[in-house]
Amino acid sequence: MTDRSQAGPPFGGVIYQVYPRSFRDGDGDGVGDLAGIRAGLDHLEWLGIDAVWSSPLYRSPMADFGYDVADHCDVDPVFGTLADLDGLIADAGARGIEVWLDFVPNHTSDQHRWFEAARSSREDPHRDWYVWRDPAPDGGPPNNWVRHFADEPAWTFDERTGQYYLNHFLPQQPDVNWDTPALRDAQLDVLRFWMARGVRGFRADVVHLIGQDRSYPDDPPGVERFDGRGDFHHHASTRAHLGAIRRTLDEHGAIIVGESYLEHPEALLAHVGDDAQHLSFVFHLLNAPWDATEWARRIRGVEAVFEPAGAWAAWALGNHDRPRLATRVGSEGRARVAATVQLTLRGVPCIFQGDELGLEDADVPAERVVDPGGRDGCRAPVPWAQDAGAGWPASAWLPLPPDAARRSVAAQQPDPTSTANLYRRLLALRRTHEALVVGAQRVLGADDGLPGDVLGIERTHAGATLVTLAEMAGRPAQLAATWASGWQVLLDSAGAGTSAGQAFSGTLAADTAVVLVRV
Repeated sequence: MTDRSQAGPPFGGVIYQVYPRSFRDGDGDGVGDLAGIRAGLDHLEWLGIDAVWSSPLYRSPMADFGYDVADHCDVDPVFGTLADLDGLIADAGARGIEVWLDFVPNHTSDQHRWFEAARSSREDPHRDWYVWRDPAPDGGPPNNWVRHFADEPAWTFDERTGQYYLNHFLPQQPDVNWDTPALRDAQLDVLRFWMARGVRGFRADVVHLIGQDRSYPDDPPGVERFDGRGDFHHHASTRAHLGAIRRTLDEHGAIIVGESYLEHPEALLAHVGDDAQHLSFVFHLLNAPWDATEWARRIRGVEAVFEPAGAWAAWALGNHDRPRLATRVGSEGRARVAATVQLTLRGVPCIFQGDELGLEDADVPAERVVDPGGRDGCRAPVPWAQDAGAGWPASAWLPLPPDAARRSVAAQQPDPTSTANLYRRLLALRRTHEALVVGAQRVLGADDGLPGDVLGIERTHAGATLVTLAEMAGRPAQLAATWASGWQVLLDSAGAGTSAGQAFSGTLAADTAVVLVRV
């Protein structure tokens, strides 16, 4: 377990995201489950993971594959039972791995008992637990907001009570109203329920939306058709709600990391602190073009805001909502470079399941598409075995990713040149060199003797200096002469790690990264 009291980030380890439907199938029905996660713990322990965060396991009609929660305090039968989750927490804890859950505070399923009561009558006590508004004068939606994943209103008309309810996502996912004290208390009790069972942390889904301008003004021109329009709907009141969440988590010493797709680091920082979230995901590199100058600019931009405030970013290069890392950057080699940067940055890294295997998005034919947001490719099953099904039955809920057998856990663990072994070496390096966890950070540049196509990150702590250098132009890079002496290689993103301990020559091969220590 990670020591909560240590100096540095609120969580000093590495988080691993499990998308449970696709991680591992424990009962052979083609859908991943809790038994599968438990069976996969040996792999996570082998990697050196400190916390495993699972996307929703709650009871759900699965309109949005679990993010439409129908019962916050039970496990959906497709994944198993509460006893199975208790077993996962115990098994993980025996390996020194914390279990974190996905907290979905912005909306529920329309089949949740709260919403069924709320829509039964305008006078029902649960009515104000959700956002209801009268129609516009023309009978249409109350404002011009458009929901995510479709060019349709973010409001659904309820025939029974003659009002619209707000849904930033699917109509089956009505937004709740955190300004209603009873709703907020009920959500906080959900956190208490899981912490009492041993859950040590939470990832908060689209948490920036829980504070809203209750006058619900129209979006200005140009925003109403912008794909990130929901990002404009967060409000200053979010901070007070985050304070209530934080005080609840402090009762058990649990951690929370928020998912907020906000463009400006200042907006993310507003949600982090002693009276708010411990951490906020930072997606600035997940969205970045493959360019050393742009990565340097974005890292500097985040650090310029977070570091003076004593805040820590949770860096993510992948998740269940975006194309896989190797698919986005164009090759497994470049994905290895990106991982080397991510896992040596100042902050808390989060790895999306299968990125440690260099997986690419699956090719999902039209007749097998199931996700309303077009995210099936990155959610393809993780390959475990070297057989034709890669450890999954032929009836797996989604097709396998490309080259599944070669990229499987069984194939990669014994192969020292594999991407999985690179991740394992990187995580071991973090445990060995404290500078990579708590050290100060500086982004290097031309004044440090680096060409424009090389990203350089310096970490310093207690007299130790480590540097990560990443070649991002696809051609060998010759560094200034000062780099050809006084540096020793700790890790190279290519090969089997045999260069560790050698003197650095001052040359970087194309599409590679190295971690160096000053000697």
